[in-house]
Amino acid sequence: MVTPTSVTILGSTGSIGQNTLDVIARHPSRFVVHALTAHSRMELLAKQAYDSKAAVVAVPTEAAAERFKTAWGSALKRPLIRVGAQALVEVASDPASQAVMAAIVGSAGLPAALAAAQAGKRVLLANKEALVAAGPLFMSAVRTSGAELLPIDSEHNAIFQCLPHHDRASAPTGPAAGVRRLILTASGGPFRNQRWAELAQVSPEQACAHPNWSMGRKISVDSATMLNKGLEVIEAHHLFAMPPERISVVIHPQSVVHSMVEYADGSVLAQLGQPDMRTPIAYGLGFPERIDSGVGMLDLALAGRLDFAQPDLEQLPCLALSFQALRAGQGACIALNAANEVAVAAFLDRRLSYTAIADVIQRTLDWQAGESDTALSSLDDIIALDERSRSAARRAASG
Repeated sequence: MVTPTSVTILGSTGSIGQNTLDVIARHPSRFVVHALTAHSRMELLAKQAYDSKAAVVAVPTEAAAERFKTAWGSALKRPLIRVGAQALVEVASDPASQAVMAAIVGSAGLPAALAAAQAGKRVLLANKEALVAAGPLFMSAVRTSGAELLPIDSEHNAIFQCLPHHDRASAPTGPAAGVRRLILTASGGPFRNQRWAELAQVSPEQACAHPNWSMGRKISVDSATMLNKGLEVIEAHHLFAMPPERISVVIHPQSVVHSMVEYADGSVLAQLGQPDMRTPIAYGLGFPERIDSGVGMLDLALAGRLDFAQPDLEQLPCLALSFQALRAGQGACIALNAANEVAVAAFLDRRLSYTAIADVIQRTLDWQAGESDTALSSLDDIIALDERSRSAARRAASG
């Protein structure tokens, strides 16, 4: 009998975490849940821990731990409760689990994702900041520890599926042989047919109404501005050791083709499927085997036409700024991500207009360009620059 793979889910109450638990529940003899973590939704975390029989939960504060205990009740034996930021790192590197789903949104998920890589886990990476802010450090950790790295973003997962990998999910040191270009697809979001200048009055509700995908509020706004796609370009650069000039973005409104790989002989391989995150999650959990995800089959005849168009960078300033940051280097990428998090939070709180998101990012990148060169060889270096960038972005957002 095969021993089930033990899985830890960082950020289990978010959309990726919930979908991961859905896939795991379909394969009770293949996977067991070791640990779950959450930031605020303690009632849902308690239900998830009960349903999945998780042995450990990690929460941010003692107050959150008390809320978890209240939600759990007193009649049943509770899982071990670990508290604080360091608990995330310890849970991610715990020898009791073999695979870690890194799905905490934002820079808060970076230390734990890095810890999982350093511990040699199978890392299912859904946290963008691990690569956007700390790409060189993170990929070096994967190589040094022998960890497996499987991208969960639908676009990077699609590219991974279209590349030769010989049943091994490692960290490459150069582009795959014969590959000319990586092509990331983007739906274009809810405003793809409108000019940027027309969007100043957009509300958070409108920005979060994605036409194809069901996602959290922050990533929905990122998808609308296409900053999300810019972060994915930066991720692809690190994940696949691909120079920026060999990474392209194409608008594909139907979200059926999730990304493509162009080869030197003129061939283009694409991965197609329903817009459902359980597909890449199941691929990451089961790799190199294919397992049931619960996602319905794609009917191309029913899908009908598939459209593609070049993005207009003048009308997509956040995407343009992302390419600019990637060309400028790691410090600019850290500033880009930090500024976007600050700006999107202000927009969702109705303290900043939609179009001002790009202004805050631009002003923060200008600030970072004027800073003296800073070594970014450690996680502490990266966190320090991230914090200074956030301060600069807050000044820009309030100015």
